[in-house]
Amino acid sequence: MTLKRLIGSLHLWLGLASGLIVFIVALTGCLYAFQEEIQNLTQPYRFVEEAQGTPLPPSQLQRIAEEALPEKKVHAVLYPKAGEAAQVIFYNYEPEYYYYLVYLNPYTGAIQQVKDMEADFFQIVLDGHFYLWLPAPIGQPVVATATLVFVVMLLTGLVLWWPKNKSAARQRFSIKWNARWRRKNYDLHNVLGVYALWLALVLALTGLVWGFQWFAQGTYTALGGEKELMYIEPLSDTTATLVQEAEAVPAMDRIWQQMRREHPTAEVLEVHVPETPASPIAANVNTQDGTFWRLDYRYFDQYTLEELSVDHVYGRLADADATDKLFRMNYDIHTGAILGFPGKLLAFFASLIVASLPVTGFLIWWGRRKKSRQRNPLPKRSAPAPARKNRAAVARVDPS
Repeated sequence: MTLKRLIGSLHLWLGLASGLIVFIVALTGCLYAFQEEIQNLTQPYRFVEEAQGTPLPPSQLQRIAEEALPEKKVHAVLYPKAGEAAQVIFYNYEPEYYYYLVYLNPYTGAIQQVKDMEADFFQIVLDGHFYLWLPAPIGQPVVATATLVFVVMLLTGLVLWWPKNKSAARQRFSIKWNARWRRKNYDLHNVLGVYALWLALVLALTGLVWGFQWFAQGTYTALGGEKELMYIEPLSDTTATLVQEAEAVPAMDRIWQQMRREHPTAEVLEVHVPETPASPIAANVNTQDGTFWRLDYRYFDQYTLEELSVDHVYGRLADADATDKLFRMNYDIHTGAILGFPGKLLAFFASLIVASLPVTGFLIWWGRRKKSRQRNPLPKRSAPAPARKNRAAVARVDPS
């Protein structure tokens, strides 16, 4: 076999093996691209009328939300930009998994919606995108492996597409719409695939950062990163005693007040409830709504309220170098949000094209298989010659 035929066989069989998974992952990514905009249009409880004054502190919103879900544990309280409802997040992974959002008016504390995220359409879409709706320990490596295979397919597809000369190059960039459906399908697979190649590579490689720890750590180290990628919370001093102020303000509220003073223009402010006696109070601040890489991650001892440092990339934004910021951008690059609404459009159409490639590729293979069978039909077996009748026997049965 020539090298190109070998590459063609590799492209074919890898595509047949991973095509369905790539189709599901790409289609769910396409559906998720504008989830925020769609939810803002269809879910009025996400908004409130702007009011003068200070929002209620997180401890008070937590207390109100716990009355609606008394048997669940609060994970964090999130304050979005002005005009949007505050969110009290209930999340637990083990031993019982649940994920709820309680939307409240941050000024009055009125509950606007209690939402089970496991029944949310876009959460279901996201579970398919990450895990194929399988248990995470099973679905996650399957999706990651299919994504790695897809990267190989993009590169082998580029080799197969590469024209031999200039005259062939002109044909490789256009679709012959007046041809038969097989030729149009072939052109759709090749032309759309090459136009979306670089965007598809970006989507796949940023997906692999979540898919394989070795890929994420290896890429980060190769780019000069020196911190840890694994998120690990610092520990509070359990032997210390919280210094109470005269008005006995809860520790979480005091951290919230401090963050508001330090970031008066924050678009999003989130304060996390300590999960264990040794956990810190984590507080996140984002000065630009719509992206996540600018998040300022802060950690405070829940007893002394002293700020705690971390050795991973999810720390203070001021302490992040260029490589740290690049890895913080991974989600925003993957979704296209790094470029705003135009970037989301690019991610949407790139995902749509990627979803079409397994379909058009399968039709190419099926058409060639069917055509090969028509050209080389199996030889027909000749009917066995009729046995000669024994005249004596016939005479005994048939007197005539």
